[in-house]
Amino acid sequence: MDAYYQQLNTLLKHIGTGMPQLIVDVAALNHNLVITQQQIPRSLHPRLVVKSLACMALLQHCATQLKTQRYMLFHFAHLKTLFESMPQADVLFGKPMPIQALNHTDKAFLQATQLQVQWLIDSEQRLGQYLKFAEQHQLCLRINIEIDVGLHRGGLKTINELKAILDVIIRHPQHLKFSGLMGYDAHVAKIPRLIQSAEQTYQLSQQSYQQFKDYLQQRYPSLCDEHTCWNGGGSPSFSFHCQQSVCNEVSFGSMLLKPADFELKALHAFQNALWIATPVLKVLSRTELPQLEWLSRWAKSQAVFIYGGYWRGNYVYPQGSQPHGLYGRSSNQELVQIPQTSSIEVDDYVFFRPAQSEMIIPQFAQLWWYQADRLMAFETFRE
Repeated sequence: MDAYYQQLNTLLKHIGTGMPQLIVDVAALNHNLVITQQQIPRSLHPRLVVKSLACMALLQHCATQLKTQRYMLFHFAHLKTLFESMPQADVLFGKPMPIQALNHTDKAFLQATQLQVQWLIDSEQRLGQYLKFAEQHQLCLRINIEIDVGLHRGGLKTINELKAILDVIIRHPQHLKFSGLMGYDAHVAKIPRLIQSAEQTYQLSQQSYQQFKDYLQQRYPSLCDEHTCWNGGGSPSFSFHCQQSVCNEVSFGSMLLKPADFELKALHAFQNALWIATPVLKVLSRTELPQLEWLSRWAKSQAVFIYGGYWRGNYVYPQGSQPHGLYGRSSNQELVQIPQTSSIEVDDYVFFRPAQSEMIIPQFAQLWWYQADRLMAFETFRE
């Protein structure tokens, strides 16, 4: 693995910008896309989570490989950006959007895309806001209903809540159209096994989803057809849905880059594909703490100061690198302790594996693609 980072280090010193870079290893990304294609059954449609892959070139690459035009949005500002490049996109919001966001959006744009966007509704109160908006602007909004399948992050908990929302939709066919259900189950892979196995947690989640789905199909059959969106999943539960699912589509994104938070048993076949590389500004032979300089005689590490820092995740190269617990963290010039046995010089690069992709990509204006000993930069979604 040392040779891998040394090769990247040489390349960055030759054509880098001298600033922190966010890098996607395309070979690892393509490996993950192949694994995804091999695991996902024909009964499940893939829906790409935009916040986790927030770069148009990255999204287009993944969508092409997976043959999908389905996207899940979590940030309202991404809606226009997505349609500008992908006018045929099928969009499902992954969280309820405040009505103020719609009020401040071009109504002609909403009119033009109303057949392609599913708005997530988590309560009868929010549906009332959307209904009023649709009536005022002569729109027919597609409504996807969020259900709680065990994560307990909101959404409908009871059949009575579902009935109340469906009755409103039935009464206003000119302005509201039922499009499906969304049940997010990221908790499946994160419940400690001492409490309950992931397999048991998944089955309970599926049973909950099935109850809502059965009620809809039995009591409101006119609202359901072959196009109804039964959305579930998330990267942590992807493999479970591939084995058996009451859903007809599964959302994911982070697993294709596999940042550190997704080092899960269910994703063991996936490879790490996302790195931060940041240049070394200063190299000191040992760490000296202010007013405690005498402690430096026992220091076993070099003190390296890098460009930027305080990123959430883990230093991975040089091996054994870590922040200093007493010196403190810095987002400007972070002190990184590097073993004395490591050869490191000013203008070399230190490598870091982010914990999440959705958190780190918007912090960088560009995403660098590393492929066949070349680096190519693409713009990210900064908003």
